[in-house]
Amino acid sequence: MTNPMDDPGFEIIERYVIGTPESEADRYLDLLHGNFLNLPDRKRAEFLRALGRDARQVTDAELEIMLAPGEFAGWRERLTAAWLIGLDRRTQFRDVLADLLLESDLVYAGQGYSFALTRFGQPQDADILTGYLERYPPQRDCHYDQDWVLGGLLHLDEVLGADRAGRFLILGGLWSGSSFSRENPVNCHLRIAGFLRFADRAMEASA
Repeated sequence: MTNPMDDPGFEIIERYVIGTPESEADRYLDLLHGNFLNLPDRKRAEFLRALGRDARQVTDAELEIMLAPGEFAGWRERLTAAWLIGLDRRTQFRDVLADLLLESDLVYAGQGYSFALTRFGQPQDADILTGYLERYPPQRDCHYDQDWVLGGLLHLDEVLGADRAGRFLILGGLWSGSSFSRENPVNCHLRIAGFLRFADRAMEASA
């Protein structure tokens, strides 16, 4: 019988998704909801340094394994891969992340896609986030990721001097009818802007 631990994909997951001696939790758990913000200062600095280091070192082929459908492509793997992609601004993955975001078939992974696309920071990334917000807020049974997408779009509007998010936020707009209507858009924006600042720190510390 084949030992699953002999699969090269298992080693990739161990290294990038689970293995993080800088924290008391698996890496994906610290990335989930931005939980690394709750780490003590020294632990958070070590976590970000290691995250930035791996963002530089992980190969495209390894990222593809974490993102592709299959045994090693749950939300944990995709969330982590998207953060690594965003940190190193690997825009060659833009179309893949766009498709995964719009499919929205796994909980939590969209947090990572939204972070990465926001960090890419180009008009086409704002278009992708806009497309998501056109599709999912009317679906009241969708209870994840919309706040990350809106926060990312608001940030890109600010950076790019645009107003793509405005039509979602007007009285009677799609946001007011979504399952996230109680989320303050300002807080959504501030949160992802904070993550982007930490991303800069992570990459600077690992240079």
